[in-house]
Amino acid sequence: MSYSAGFSEVGTKFFLDSNSVEDYVEEPPMVVGLEAQGRMIACVLASVGAGLVFGVCCPFVGISLVVLLQLTGMVCFAVLLSVSQGFKKWFAMRNSCDTMVPKMPIPIPFSQFYMLYIMVMGLPLAVTLTLAYSMKKMMADQAMVRKLSACETMGSSTTICTDKIGTLTLNQMKVTKFWLGLEPLEDGAYLNVDPFVLQLIKEGVAHNTTGGVHESKSVSDSKFEFSGSPTEKAILSWAVLELNMEMETLTKSCSILQVETFNSKKKRSGVLLKINVDNKINAHWKGAAEMVLRMCSKYYYAYGIVKYLDNETMSKFESIIQGMAASSLRCIAFAYAEVDVQELGDERENSGIVVKDNGLTLLGLVGIKDQCRPGVKTAVESCQHAGVNVKMITGDNIFTAKAIAFECGILQPNQDTDETVVEGEQFRNFTHEERLEKVEKISVMARSSPFDKLLMVQCLKEKGHVVAVTGDGTNDAPALKEADIGLSMGIQGTEVAKESSDIIILDDNFSSIVTVLNWGRCVYNNIQKFIQFQLTVNVAALVINFVAAVSAGEVPLTAVQLLWVNLIMDTLGALALATEKPTKELMDQKPVGRTKPLITNIMWRNLLSQAIYQIVILLTLQFKGENIFGVTSKVNDTLIFNTFVLCQVFNEFNARKLEKKNVFEGIFRSKLFVGIVGVTLVLQVVMVEFLKKFADTERLNWREWIICIGLASASWPIGFVVKLIPVSDKPLLDFLSVKKRL
Repeated sequence: MSYSAGFSEVGTKFFLDSNSVEDYVEEPPMVVGLEAQGRMIACVLASVGAGLVFGVCCPFVGISLVVLLQLTGMVCFAVLLSVSQGFKKWFAMRNSCDTMVPKMPIPIPFSQFYMLYIMVMGLPLAVTLTLAYSMKKMMADQAMVRKLSACETMGSSTTICTDKIGTLTLNQMKVTKFWLGLEPLEDGAYLNVDPFVLQLIKEGVAHNTTGGVHESKSVSDSKFEFSGSPTEKAILSWAVLELNMEMETLTKSCSILQVETFNSKKKRSGVLLKINVDNKINAHWKGAAEMVLRMCSKYYYAYGIVKYLDNETMSKFESIIQGMAASSLRCIAFAYAEVDVQELGDERENSGIVVKDNGLTLLGLVGIKDQCRPGVKTAVESCQHAGVNVKMITGDNIFTAKAIAFECGILQPNQDTDETVVEGEQFRNFTHEERLEKVEKISVMARSSPFDKLLMVQCLKEKGHVVAVTGDGTNDAPALKEADIGLSMGIQGTEVAKESSDIIILDDNFSSIVTVLNWGRCVYNNIQKFIQFQLTVNVAALVINFVAAVSAGEVPLTAVQLLWVNLIMDTLGALALATEKPTKELMDQKPVGRTKPLITNIMWRNLLSQAIYQIVILLTLQFKGENIFGVTSKVNDTLIFNTFVLCQVFNEFNARKLEKKNVFEGIFRSKLFVGIVGVTLVLQVVMVEFLKKFADTERLNWREWIICIGLASASWPIGFVVKLIPVSDKPLLDFLSVKKRL
């Protein structure tokens, strides 16, 4: 933890002690993305499929319950009957439903039920495959997924709330500025500082810390190793290497009477020391410069001169602090006070020892630099280009926060920061309505507490955003749990933070978060491809089997053949389409957010065009194939089966690109896709030519194979032409949008 987040780990007690804790009520988790939309799609498919099964089985209610697919089938059926002179017989009711349905073989409704089953069960398999595959690949990109659903949800995210330290910056802090009084001191000037003042600074650094100094056991340039938070290590390193502080000697020379630990609200820590040599008692404070400065009434000059802090001098110190902050330096102040032994005795008798926190003397100011990570500005720009808002939440003061935000690209040059930059206390004091009004405009929150982060997440979710949040401390756990996607840090993160998160960023790098975002969009896109492919197969198969069952009393596709189609559609199809890798084009799109439907108008256009084409050619084969090609009924059924399977193989290529016309782009980079298509074709040849009894097929000659391939390959030019047709942005089926908690 750093000074912005906490001098030491602040546990749940912070929230219990907070005045605003009553505002935090854990709500039921909001279902986001595929989990919610998958439920809706499964319900719709089940309703239509169940209606289809019941329609075949019940002679009286049948057709009225067949909603969409049945109507399509009846239109095709009527056209074909009129061509085959069966129209008059049908409407003359020479074959009524009562006399016709009993003649149907029992497997007919069960084949419809089977198609319903694979329709609903195929999607979970595809989702699991693509999430598991992506999870494995993301591990190589420094992201460990703890919850599979977080992959897809990350792809839907509209806002990322990120910490500064270690995520946007390198977390390699170094003291670069030191002010004693109103004068900056360079490295060589430390020797001219009054020894008494220098001793007080060393005394405060050595005892008022949670870090440590150890002799280095490794072969390196430095004799010492430093432990603690990055801020602590930077200060200890500066004191040892620049001020020649001897940690062991100082710790033995004093006894600690009382400690005031750092917390994210006061942003300071204190210690009460008893000097063993002369029994003097000193109170030392360290923390955020503006906080410690308010506790001081005097200050030291370089030569040991003490001066009083008047209003004019106070303004000068504030300008120095703001100047360092504007240079993206974290400013830490040191102050001390000598405590009267008599006063200490009275405190012991009354309420215990308290570290004196007023009337202090300012010892000095240090500016700590933490460089931005290489490539972080490009990563932030990638998020913004992708329509994802990046908000920085930090404990630094507002000037340091703005400087880092400009450096990282979160804020743009010459941008008005009146509404985009706020302090945590200011945001906390807004009314609920004001927070909801302003939260989307805020890009930087400075001097924030963990509760402020939680409050921002709640407001963003209430505004309909899908929110990703980073955190590394124990006190970040509520915000990580509240967010749609919790991202903990693998290096600096505590175990509590990791357990509360959905994804662990192993290298603590913001660029890795952008990679996770791209993978999330890839997962979402791959599942959309599979759904388009699966629905095309289902619509075609259901209509063909239904029309054939009603008109002829038997279905062209047997149970074994349907099993094979299921294998192509669910297992091999999912493997082929769900393992596509992320592309740069995914980051050119806007996020889908919380309410957009999973099945878009573009998908409806693609799948309906392909399904209608397959229905037309396969029903033509069903009713006219024997006459057109001069084949037997058994061979004709094999032609239907073979053409149907090959149509799915060719349509897999169309499904690779939902919008792009060139479906072959990058085809050879997807070796798994090419391999699966090859395996499918080989197995189809085996099914038709060598497994006649098992698959209920007849061998086809070369001419018949060419016919099947020719009919199936027509899906490529059809797919190309269809993609030229513009579609509306308004969802075709609004009821598939998820607009409320499920």
